[in-house]
Amino acid sequence: MTIHQYDLKIRWIGNTGEGTQTYQSYQRDFVVENKNKPAIPGSADPAYRGEASRWNPEDLMIAAASACHKLWYLHLCAVNHICVVDYIDHASGFMDDAHPEKRGHITHIVLKPQIILKAGANLDLARQLHEQAHHECMIANSVNFPIMCEASFVFNA
Repeated sequence: MTIHQYDLKIRWIGNTGEGTQTYQSYQRDFVVENKNKPAIPGSADPAYRGEASRWNPEDLMIAAASACHKLWYLHLCAVNHICVVDYIDHASGFMDDAHPEKRGHITHIVLKPQIILKAGANLDLARQLHEQAHHECMIANSVNFPIMCEASFVFNA
């Protein structure tokens, strides 16, 4: 078994001088840091007093699921001789914050990749590889909610 470790730092930068004396007295802003990568500005969702211009944990969860699926899909296409020339995913995540026991949980994610294939590519195989990508994706394998994929395909000229 190979264990991979991923280290990062989350630094809260929202102390306005009063700390967390009250719910209103602090900002939710943070920075995701790793010495070898650009910092990611984060906050809470605006519904929870966060800054709308910064990435929130829900955004990052959806992004992780989408990126992981895409990376596996592109790999599987390459080894199966399916030439993808463009891939854009319009992913959506859905959160239920009214559940009595699991307040604030993602209920599901829908990936909607728009894929441009090189003319002559095997469309049936290109469609099938999404299922395999889903089973290989470590994010999909790590979460307790469904991730669905509704891919669309176009051939380039």
